[in-house]
Amino acid sequence: MQRSPLAPAHFPALPSIAGVTLRVAQARYKEWDRCDLTYVELDAGTAVAGVTTQSLCPSPEVEWCRDAIPLGSARALVVNAGNANAFTGHRGRAAVEAIAAKVANHLGCLPSDVLVSSTGVIGVPLPIDKAEAGLEAAFVAAPCGWEAAATTIGTTDTYAKGAHASAMIGDTRVELVGIIKGSGMIAPDMATMLGYIFTDAAIDPALLQHMLSAANKRTFSCITVDSDTSTSDTVLAFATGKAGNAPMTSMDDAGADAFHAALSDICRQLAHLVVRDGEGATKFVEINVEGAVSDESAHRIGLSIANSPLVKTALAGEDANWGRVVMAIGKAGEPADRDLLSIRFGTTQVATGGLAIEGYDEAPVTAHLKGQDIEIGVDLGLGEGRATVWTCDLTHGYIAINADYRS
Repeated sequence: MQRSPLAPAHFPALPSIAGVTLRVAQARYKEWDRCDLTYVELDAGTAVAGVTTQSLCPSPEVEWCRDAIPLGSARALVVNAGNANAFTGHRGRAAVEAIAAKVANHLGCLPSDVLVSSTGVIGVPLPIDKAEAGLEAAFVAAPCGWEAAATTIGTTDTYAKGAHASAMIGDTRVELVGIIKGSGMIAPDMATMLGYIFTDAAIDPALLQHMLSAANKRTFSCITVDSDTSTSDTVLAFATGKAGNAPMTSMDDAGADAFHAALSDICRQLAHLVVRDGEGATKFVEINVEGAVSDESAHRIGLSIANSPLVKTALAGEDANWGRVVMAIGKAGEPADRDLLSIRFGTTQVATGGLAIEGYDEAPVTAHLKGQDIEIGVDLGLGEGRATVWTCDLTHGYIAINADYRS
C-alpha cells in the first residue's frame, strides 16, 4: 500500500525501556508473508492502566482487558493483526483464554497478567492452533526493536507509528515510548485504535489510570477519520518502575505533573499519527472551536464538523466552502446563533454575523487549503467553552481501500 503523503519522513529513534522485551512472529492469521503477532514481555512489578472502546459490541479481547486492567499488574502483552476476533461468540472467548493461559504458563504468572488485543476482519474466530503456534515462535524469537513491533500490529496502516517523551521526577529522568496502529474505523469514543505506551517510571497503577484517562479525553477522544468506532479499540500504558524514581502515588508527588504532561504529549503525538494515516487522506485538519456554552458543547460541535462528509470532501478538493461548516455546526444539536458565528480558514476570517466578510481576500485561503496541514477556526460567540479536534479529508482512496477490505 502506498505510504501516506502525510507520513513522517521516517520512524523515530526510540530508546529502549528497561523491563520491556519485544518480539514478533508469524501466526499466519491471513494468507500473507509477514509477521502478524507482537509479543511483549514485561518484568515483574509492572503496573498497567488502560482505556477501551465504548462500542456495545466489543471483542472478547476488550472484555478480557477490562477485567485485567483494574488488577493493576501486567507481565505480557500479545497483539495480533489480520483477525479482530470480534463477534465470534464462545469461540472468540476461548481463543483469548488460550492465549493468556499459554503465556502465563511460559512466564509463570497469572493469566490475568497477560493483556491481549486483536485487529483485523470482524466475524472470524481466531484460530487457537495458529495463535499457539505463533506464540511458540515468539517465545524463541530474537528481541526486536520498536519499529518491527509497530509494523507487525498494522492492518491498512501505510507506515509504522511510534513516539517518545520524557520527564524529570526529582533528579531521575524517565522515558516514555509508544506505538500505535490505526488508519480507518477511527472515531473518538475512547481511543479508536490499538495503542501501547511503555515507561520505566515507578507509578501506582491507580494514578497511572487517572493520568491516562485524562490524557485520553484530550487526545485520542478528539480524533476522527470516518466516524466509525471499532469493536476492538484499546490503549494500554505499562510502567515497569525500573527508572529508580521515588514511586508516584498521587498528583501531589514531586514530578507527577511533569510525568502527566509527558504522558499527554505522547498520547497527542500518537493520536496525530493515526489521523495522518487516515485511509486515503491527503490533508491533516485541526478544528478549533471557541465561544461555546461549554467545553463539552464545543467538542461535539467540533466533531460534527470533522465528521461531515461534505466538509471533508470540500477540503479534499481544496474548496473553502464555509457554508458546509455552518451546516455542520447547525446540525450538531448544540446551542448556536447564526448571527454571532465567525469562521476562519487558517488566519483568514471568511464569515461572521451570518454573512461572508465582504471583500475578503481568497488568495491566502486558497494557499492555505493547498497545504497538507489545514486549520479551521470557529467562534460561536456564546460563552467560554472551547475544544480542538483533529481529522483528515475524505478522498476516493478511502472508498478504494474499504470497498474490498476482506478480499
